[in-house]
Amino acid sequence: MPEKTSAEVLIGGKVYTLSGYEGEEYLQRVASYINSKINEFESMDAFKRFPADMKATLIQLNIADDYFKARTQVEKLEQEIEQKDKEIYDLKHDLISGQIKAEGDEKTLKELEMQNKDLLLNKARLEASLEEALLGKLPKNKTTEE
Repeated sequence: MPEKTSAEVLIGGKVYTLSGYEGEEYLQRVASYINSKINEFESMDAFKRFPADMKATLIQLNIADDYFKARTQVEKLEQEIEQKDKEIYDLKHDLISGQIKAEGDEKTLKELEMQNKDLLLNKARLEASLEEALLGKLPKNKTTEE
């Protein structure tokens, strides 16, 4: 378990000691965020006239609003990641199926090439036999005619 950290931070002009299991840098960032919200509201003229408890409540509501918007965005991004993961899975499945089909097609192609080679050799033999037969008959015919 990480060590507990304490850090003095300045929030709204007052020094506070924050403690937590996060680092001091993180605690300072939290204080900075709160100060930015305070400064954001204090720049509005109407805010300056509100009682202190109302000011605190408005700042708290604004921070809660930021939190819920961020949480909604995180949920949306998680859904997008889940959808992308599913698409990646489907694409990998399609890729593997395509590779298996390509391997099968390659095997079929090799078999057809072998059959084609055998047929071409057989054709060449038959053509040679036919040519020999024709050439063998022609001279016999010529000799008979003479």
